[in-house]
Amino acid sequence: MGAIGVSLDPLHLGMIFLVYLELGYLTPPVGMNLFLASYRLERPLIEVYRSTLPFLMILAIVVLMITYVPALTVGAY
Repeated sequence: MGAIGVSLDPLHLGMIFLVYLELGYLTPPVGMNLFLASYRLERPLIEVYRSTLPFLMILAIVVLMITYVPALTVGAY
């Protein structure tokens, strides 16, 4: 059973999937983007993590908005 089977717009499901992936890449323990940035910028991981916290909070709010207000991604019906 896919997204259409449970009356969920496939575009909305794709947007949810993408923002959750990005949120996952920015949060520990995976935090792949944080590890790569720390290595590339030659900064301690803690410093990179602290500098991304405000953006992480904004992304978390956006994730909730996209998840619970589908009109933001698929337009008003």
